[in-house]
Amino acid sequence: MANSITRRRRAELLSGAVVALALAALPLPIGDVYTQNLIIVTILFAGLAQAWNILGGYCGQISLGHALYFGAGAYVSTLLFVDLGIPPALGMLAAGAVGGAAALLVGWPCFRVSGHYYAIATVVVGEIGWVLFLNWDLVGGATGIYVPFKGESWIALQFRTAKLPWHYIVLAYATLTWLAAWLIEGSRWGFAWRAVKDDMVAARSLGVRVFASKMAAAAISGCLTAVGGAIYAQYVGYIDPDSVMATSLSILIPLPAVLGGVGTLWGPLVGAAVLIPMSELTRSYLGGSGSGVDLMIYGALIVTVALLRPQGLVSLLGRRARGDDARAA
Repeated sequence: MANSITRRRRAELLSGAVVALALAALPLPIGDVYTQNLIIVTILFAGLAQAWNILGGYCGQISLGHALYFGAGAYVSTLLFVDLGIPPALGMLAAGAVGGAAALLVGWPCFRVSGHYYAIATVVVGEIGWVLFLNWDLVGGATGIYVPFKGESWIALQFRTAKLPWHYIVLAYATLTWLAAWLIEGSRWGFAWRAVKDDMVAARSLGVRVFASKMAAAAISGCLTAVGGAIYAQYVGYIDPDSVMATSLSILIPLPAVLGGVGTLWGPLVGAAVLIPMSELTRSYLGGSGSGVDLMIYGALIVTVALLRPQGLVSLLGRRARGDDARAA
């Protein structure tokens, strides 16, 4: 059994490297800026969904307030750059630390409840954060913050003449979140978190520290989400509470994982590869009518997949992709 798990883990790591190399080569023959932007956003949300998956998929704590950590990361990195001149490549480290700390602060009271009560609590906390930043003049309030352009630079994460650098930045981020999930899945933490997800009472009876497990999962998830927020802020060059802390973003972040398959390594990537292009294309080609046809088609496709494949799209790839062996072990 141990040898089979080791072989499976190595195969997963190898397949991850192959996918990363394939994604690295993907934009090379593409010259269309619109398509390049679509690929960048898709990979970014694959990373964000994987960050959420660490808490919501492996530990089973359904958070609907991750926009708070995303926005915190975006604001921390941007303010450090605008006010203190600290380049975002370094500022995102501070953003990750603030995001992890924020997740711990939210988790400390909210993990006292569970199930749908926890999900509702995260929605409320996210809304509080949005209102606070909307009325906080120190961080720009409703006006938001423009990121000044100081010349093309990797350390400043600023590029105006090409999209290709951004592709590799978001790919590095998505790869980092995937590796974090891969390491967690095969660790003692991963087994403990899945036990908490399946049955907290049984997990506690076996010696699992339930509250500590939830807090650790929240800290890692919040940290990685905040790093994604810092990257997004530099990519778009402007942030305000509505763009980085809205409730709709808290829903969009977990959707790829839910659609692709929660608690799996490949679910967030598969879900993002379907969901983000579908959302963008329906909006681009059908959203101009103002009748909401794009949203109806988009919603109908999500409901259809949820009804026909409740385990997620990754279940189409077979037992190994779903990670059933790891859970069974």
